[in-house]
Amino acid sequence: MAVAMTRNGDTIRVEWLWEWYLRLVSLPFLAGGLYFLYYAALTLWADVTGMGRWSDDWVGLLFCIGFALLVGTPGLVLATLRTIIELDRLMRRITITKQFGPLKFRSERPMSEFKLISIVDRTDEDSSVISYSVNICGGKGTSPIFVASFDKRAEAKAFAREMGEAIKLPPKDFVGTPVDDPD
Repeated sequence: MAVAMTRNGDTIRVEWLWEWYLRLVSLPFLAGGLYFLYYAALTLWADVTGMGRWSDDWVGLLFCIGFALLVGTPGLVLATLRTIIELDRLMRRITITKQFGPLKFRSERPMSEFKLISIVDRTDEDSSVISYSVNICGGKGTSPIFVASFDKRAEAKAFAREMGEAIKLPPKDFVGTPVDDPD
């Protein structure tokens, strides 16, 4: 997953960029939703022009609209998914925005909760694929903020160093240490 980090004065914006082929997963859902909307529109057209009867068609119309929403909504979410982290150095806050089309879910946290930027390795027990995650971490009881994932350790270290310089937090490499290691 590619990451874009931009600076605008005292604000740093980190945005995850999805590859175009990852958005292809949404197409079957969108096609299924449009299929049901098409038949809902045909039913409404028949009722408005007098070729059909509303009393006979309302159950099928509700069925088509319901399935269009049920099938099409995950496709819309997958097609328009965006995650943005804004680090405001002047206001000393971190804003995490998850956006799905027109819907935005934001959560703000004070930057004083966080003490370092960590680099950790993640691997599946079944696989030999290793990814390196960059997180903004705080003390005990503070949930970390996932920022980015990289395939190469050097890329993760360079990104963590650049971000650490920008927001004045030290990067720390935890690759190879056990998960519950207090050091």
